[in-house]
Parts: sequence; structure tokens; C-alpha cells
Amino acid sequence: MHRTANRPATVEAHRDKVRTLLAPLAARIDTVPLREALGRGLAADVAAPLDLPPFANSQMDGFAIRSADVPDGGAELRVVAPVPAGAEPAPLRPGTAAPIMTGAMIPAGADAVVPIEQAVPDSFPAPGAAATVRLPAAPAGTFVRDAGSDIAAGEPALAAGTFLGPGQLGLLAALGLTQVPVHAVPAVLLVTTGDEVVEPGSPLEPGKIYDANGALLESALRQAGLRVTRTGISADNPDELAALLHRHAPDVDLMITTGGVSKGAYEVVRQALAGHDVEFGPVAMQPGGPQGIGSFDGVPVLGFPGNPVSCLVSFEMFLRPVLAELFGSPAPRTVVRARLAEALTSPEAKHQVRRGTLSPDGTVRLEGGAGSHLVHALAQSNALVQVPVGTAALAEGDEVEVWIL
Repeated sequence: MHRTANRPATVEAHRDKVRTLLAPLAARIDTVPLREALGRGLAADVAAPLDLPPFANSQMDGFAIRSADVPDGGAELRVVAPVPAGAEPAPLRPGTAAPIMTGAMIPAGADAVVPIEQAVPDSFPAPGAAATVRLPAAPAGTFVRDAGSDIAAGEPALAAGTFLGPGQLGLLAALGLTQVPVHAVPAVLLVTTGDEVVEPGSPLEPGKIYDANGALLESALRQAGLRVTRTGISADNPDELAALLHRHAPDVDLMITTGGVSKGAYEVVRQALAGHDVEFGPVAMQPGGPQGIGSFDGVPVLGFPGNPVSCLVSFEMFLRPVLAELFGSPAPRTVVRARLAEALTSPEAKHQVRRGTLSPDGTVRLEGGAGSHLVHALAQSNALVQVPVGTAALAEGDEVEVWIL
């Protein structure tokens, strides 16, 4: 039989259980082409195989010089062949200056670049024309990007667990890498339960409501980079739900159900998972208190509550942080401190999560009340306001932790 916890767990303790449950999945690694790695989590440390930049190059269009050739008062130097980007230049002889383009290799012997705007004349001579240029003094290293000044060969480039966005993929490409080790994408089965729930587009009969949880959680899971299979709505029949889970178990890495995890008389998920290694119990959190966690046919299973806001808060508080930590995907939510635009109250024994809108001035306005059914208020929000255990009330202007959605 499944286990029932009577004493509420803390948010942190339940998140630890989710982390332990899913940790074995993080061992699976795929190697994919660079262009397919966007949004994935890096599965192994990457060291730089070469210097970036690989050679000393010019930061400006200008003249490459030997700094010792130009005293403080400036000097007139003979102009030699220009150095275009992508070419290997000849060494620079004493008393000469080489026109050089941004990104071009610094000639051997040169150690500074004078921008063309500081030259007299302030233009490059025509190709092949004999010319001189007057330049001001420039200390060694002026406008020179040294080899390895970005990253040196052998240094850590990216750590395992890094979320791979455009900047990270650009670095890997600059290092010449074409294949990337990433965490395998977990496949998730998402099951919405409830006799009262119908698919959007169906006739809405008395006592029925449209299913928001399916769209809400599927989009959150897909946004987190997971592969999602939805079964449609499962009626409040434990045998049918158990058969559905048995049928899909061989093809998925994680099962998520919504609804049917409280202590009522018709809690279908509790009944369907009877006899499996699943624990049901309260978490000291509002909304999203009732939670289920364990395994079914050897597959990890999470039972989220049925109210829509409770579903999303459960995902954001428990699953999303663990996915970011174990798989590097999705990127963790940005956490900031903000000032409340209004006072609030909170159950002192629970961690309350309120929806809010964070403004550019650093204040956060609450959207709707604490109710777990307020989908419209959720849709108006861009942040989750965290009110920790032990807080019964906060005043306008008090600081709170805010997670940016």
C-alpha cells in the first residue's frame, strides 16, 4: 500500500525528495551536434582546446607599430604593406608602420596599434603607393588583444550543468567544437484526472469545468525542455487510471498526475497507486499543499494537486528547480528582492506563494488573492512572491523574495 505522511513536510524537504527521485535520470547523456544543443543542459565539463583569441590581433582599424619607434612627441614612420584580417603578415621592421584592420593578426615585432583617427593623414594610403604617416606615441599593448586573453587553452570553458543558450553555443563554436555532450531529455507522461473536467471545446454541462491543468503543465514542461505525452482526461476510476499508467510506463521516464491526491473520499490517484511505492502527504505550502511522490512500475511519479495555480506552483517550487540542478535545463528562475506594493497576510505555519507583477521601480503588486483557482490572476502575473514559514503578515514596503516568471 502507499504511505501517508501526516506531519507536513517543509518545501525544502519535499524538493529534496524530488531531487533524489529524479537523480538517476541525470546519468543518461546524449552527444548532439552543436546546432541541436540550444536549450539543453551540458552534461560534462568542457575545457578550451585552444587559446581565444588564437593569436594576438588588432582591436581597431589603424597602424601596427613598434612602440619603441615612437617617442612621446610622436614620429613619422614609413608605411608598409597593409595587414588584412585573415592573413599572416610579414614581421614589422623598425621605423615602419603597417595599416591593420580590426581582428587582423599583429605582425611579429609590433606591440601596439594606433587608431587611424589619430594618424596624420587620417587615412590609409593607396595600395602600392610610397607613403609616410605621423603617429603619436602608444605604449606597448595599446589596442592589442593578446592570444588567450579571452580564455587560454586548457582553462575551464563551461561547467557541467550549464544551460546552453546562444552565448554558450557561440563560445563552443569559437573553440571549434561541433559535438556537445548534453543530458538526455526526459519523457514525461501527463495525466489530468477528474469526472468534473472536460476538454476545452466540449459542451460545458452543469457541474463541469474546462481542463486548464493540461495546457498549463504541458506548456510549462515543454518550456523546460521535456518531451510530453498527454493522455487526455482520466475519469475518477482507479482501475482505468492504473491501466493507463501501466500501458505508458515502459515509454516514459516520469509520470505526473494532477488531482486526486488529497484526503477526500474520491481521490482517484491515491486509489490507483495503492500497492505501489508512493507517499502522499501535506507540504507546508500554500497553494499546493497535498503532494504525492514515489514510483509506479519503476517509473518516478509525482502527484500534483488539482487546482490550476497549485499545479503551476508545485512545478515551479519542486520540479523546475530540480530539473535545472540535475539537467542544466531549464535555466533557473531569476531571484530578486522587491518591495511589496501592498500589505499581505500569510498562514504562519506555511510557506505561501503569491502571484504578483514586478514593476521597473522594484515594487511588486499582488495579483488576486491566495486562492488556488485564480487562473486569471495567474495569467496577469510575471512573478512568484515567496512568503516564508513563520511570517504571518508583511506591510507595504517590506522586502520579499521574488521569482521572475
